[in-house]
Amino acid sequence: MENLINPGPGHVAVTSLTNEPGESAVSWAAIIAGAFVAASASLLMLALGAGLGLTSVSPWRDIGASATTFTVMTAIWFIVVQWVASGLGGYLTGRLRTRWVGVHTHEVFFRDTAHGFVAWSVATLMVAVVIASVASLMIGGGIHAAATLGSSAAQGVANLAQNGSVVAPYDVDLLFRPAQPDANTTPTDVRAETSHILAKGLTSGDVPTADRSYVAALVAARTGISQAEADKRVDDAFAQVKAADAKARQAADAARKAAAKASIFTALAMLIGAFIACVAAVLGGHRRDEHR
Repeated sequence: MENLINPGPGHVAVTSLTNEPGESAVSWAAIIAGAFVAASASLLMLALGAGLGLTSVSPWRDIGASATTFTVMTAIWFIVVQWVASGLGGYLTGRLRTRWVGVHTHEVFFRDTAHGFVAWSVATLMVAVVIASVASLMIGGGIHAAATLGSSAAQGVANLAQNGSVVAPYDVDLLFRPAQPDANTTPTDVRAETSHILAKGLTSGDVPTADRSYVAALVAARTGISQAEADKRVDDAFAQVKAADAKARQAADAARKAAAKASIFTALAMLIGAFIACVAAVLGGHRRDEHR
């Protein structure tokens, strides 16, 4: 604050400066309180949403919400959680702060806005730490299980290496494939070999002509139908397998796109939540100053 002393004749103007009080403009107690309330409200609503979301998913066909619907519902719930928790935490931050005496209204508005944003930031970090801790525990358990499984698999590979090479089942079947299919082959062996051939065909995109002819001859020998009918049956079976594989890939791609959209919606919800926290803090601070 500047005070100008009017000089008299022959005197020089003197400017006296009064420093602002050394108190901080940040009410950390109000910020921490608002952040704790916002974080607690977020965790409470997330737990409630998880319970409601799990009840909407069913393992039975055509019952419950689909994966896409479940992802959309989750994104909407995250938006609601952000808005409600941010508004509650920001408002309490504004109401609980100390009153700034002798501060311009524009400065009060800026400080309340900053308080709401800082409270939202602290609450977001607190929720992130809690979620990261839970995720780390789950990942730690998964790593332990994977390590156990990996050690068992390594022991199995070592045992196989002592007896022979580790190769694909299809390659083993190809080595011992007879020149003419045997109708006396056990059904288990026939189905296993056919499964290996179809799996190999899915990997490469199509069943080779030699494999297709062999499977058709094997089907004809086992069922007693004509070679033409066996060829058609093999073609239809592989077409069904390819259609099922394409449907599974489409479902996975749809889930990936839904997850990407949910992430974008969550980020936008967080931005809007920060804005709501700032506005709520300004409103709470205004109400605080009205009831001084």
